[in-house]
Amino acid sequence: MNRYRRILLKLSGESLAGSRHQGIDGARLHEYAAQIGEIAGMGVETGIVVGGGNIFRGLSGVAGGFDRVGGDQMGMLATVINSLALDSALRAAGVKSTVLTATRMEPVGEYYSARRAVELMERGHTVIIAGGTGNPFFTTDTAACLRAVETGAEVILKGTRVDGVYTADPEKDATATRFGAISFDEVYARGLKVMDLTAITLCRDNGLPLIVFDMDTPGNLKKVVCGENIGTIVHGEPR
Repeated sequence: MNRYRRILLKLSGESLAGSRHQGIDGARLHEYAAQIGEIAGMGVETGIVVGGGNIFRGLSGVAGGFDRVGGDQMGMLATVINSLALDSALRAAGVKSTVLTATRMEPVGEYYSARRAVELMERGHTVIIAGGTGNPFFTTDTAACLRAVETGAEVILKGTRVDGVYTADPEKDATATRFGAISFDEVYARGLKVMDLTAITLCRDNGLPLIVFDMDTPGNLKKVVCGENIGTIVHGEPR
């Protein structure tokens, strides 16, 4: 039995790079497509937002001499490349998939609207929402939270290479311990780098829970959707 009817899955661009650390790892891409196909087959209405850090990150561009607006626009285009790659992998796996973009760029993808995204999800399409918010100065985490609220998702699932939220970076601190659950306010108070402040505020103020889990382990996405206790749930009531 599915715990969630409609979800928003957030994937980082770096996760698509796999062991290559940049670009797109074909094996990782198809592993993700298989997991997404599993929940699509269960009838879960799924929206996806993918980052672009494996190709270009706006803030890194600023450090390299680009202006912030231009750098962020390049980063948004990187998310479109990743979204098209994921769309191709999903279609190869037999999953109905559609790419929507935050700025007009037909025929690369349809122009995003919440109504169109919901219509497609209700028809059984996995909807990949590319191009961030369409505006500079906003992260893809914020874009994911915004699209989740707009489309009526019941939860945001943040698929990462780490199996939850820790007291410190577990890749750097061997004493770090994982939270089973934590509030958005505590995430902020502790300065934990789960999502940026704008994203956290959007989730908290709209009563939208976030689950951080290890997407790199096959089968984990299905387990989260079915309500198994893996990862960390970040929760909070609307104000």
